[in-house]
Amino acid sequence: MPSPFPGMDPYLEHPDLWPGLHLFLISNLAQLLSPQLRPKYFVSVEVRMYEDNNTESLLVGLSDVSVLSKQSQTNESNYTESIVTATATSTKPITVTLPIPITIRQGYLEIQEVATKEVVTTIEILSPSNKRGGKGREMYLEKREKILDSLTNFIEIDLLRRGQRMPILNQNIQGNYRILVSRAKQRPRADLYAFNIQHKIPEFPLPLRPEDTEPIIDLQALLNNIYDVGSYDLKIDYTQKPVPELSENDATWAETWLRQQNL
Repeated sequence: MPSPFPGMDPYLEHPDLWPGLHLFLISNLAQLLSPQLRPKYFVSVEVRMYEDNNTESLLVGLSDVSVLSKQSQTNESNYTESIVTATATSTKPITVTLPIPITIRQGYLEIQEVATKEVVTTIEILSPSNKRGGKGREMYLEKREKILDSLTNFIEIDLLRRGQRMPILNQNIQGNYRILVSRAKQRPRADLYAFNIQHKIPEFPLPLRPEDTEPIIDLQALLNNIYDVGSYDLKIDYTQKPVPELSENDATWAETWLRQQNL
């Protein structure tokens, strides 16, 4: 069965579900485009890798731990005295957390011309690490700038409400979700599709060479199929709030909508 929402399902943004959905989107988008682009182009699934020792990434899923003893409830002078004594006489180790690097892998797509092997179009589906501060965002923004300064077309799909938006000069555009289509020949102008949970995900073209007909990508149909194949209806409890939570207006709309769907 498809998602009960008319467009993007905000429950799919949950940290436990998004990594798998991201892989589904990459692979299914490649399968959708490949037969349409042959024989002039081929679709290449690429992986960007980097190491990160961000404690926010390392401690995801771990609950807060309190190490305060009853001694901490005494007055300040007694507390200070106990710390000095413990420092001098204690032989028991203190558990600490080390910033051990973890390897991050992020998939993306490249449309390459068979004759020249040139990358004609790059397609990125944003991950949480791209939208929060740190190495993941820094590396992504560096790559993004290189693409926008080249002759490569660029598509950027943002289906995540949480985090910092990607840089554009028009800052007053409304919409929790965004799809950017940037044709190399039209820069610095680009087409931005902005939408919310109430709206169907808009169809958008895949830019290629100027002489080519641009295939139309129906991301909504693709996402509906992934929702069905991934059995997300069995994984999601729609009686709970989504993570991250919706705004007050969107939450009211979503509750009414889900009641109409008997969920």
